[in-house]
Amino acid sequence: MISAGRLLLRPFTMADVSWVYDVSQDPLLQQYVGVPSPYLTEHAEYFVEHLAIGNPQRVEFVVEEAGERLARVGLGLRGDGTAEVGYWTAPAARGRGVAPAAVRAVCRWAFETQGLELIEWRAEIGNHASRRVAEKAGFVMEGQLRKRLVHRGRRVDAWIGSLLKGELGTAESPGR
Repeated sequence: MISAGRLLLRPFTMADVSWVYDVSQDPLLQQYVGVPSPYLTEHAEYFVEHLAIGNPQRVEFVVEEAGERLARVGLGLRGDGTAEVGYWTAPAARGRGVAPAAVRAVCRWAFETQGLELIEWRAEIGNHASRRVAEKAGFVMEGQLRKRLVHRGRRVDAWIGSLLKGELGTAESPGR
């Protein structure tokens, strides 16, 4: 568990399957996140059981406030001191500062406990909401990658950013 002010980040359990299913129906999430479409209950079950819980190369957290599930944030661990961050927010929780706070908390935890030196963020060009979260969390935008992501069976261009160990500091920067 990770405490981040009003937020609590906890590991997934199988009790989260229906919530993952519900959030994954959101058209905005489906526009930029590589979830199957149509998204079925078995997809949510697989994500929770095999990716969020049963995969040693990933760490995944449910973000809660007062017991209400708000978002998910996770890291794909590469084994070389680097990881890639991923996140999404339930529609009702958007615009409340949940995602940037959760991303900062997970990155801080990963730098302190997982021996990471660099965390990378990538998103399809045009996913401005994800980019705003990454920037507010302290990621430095490095540029664009041509045809680097595959979304719905086609290659798309991506933005890329990174966060280095020591860049988070102990307090949140103004405006982030």
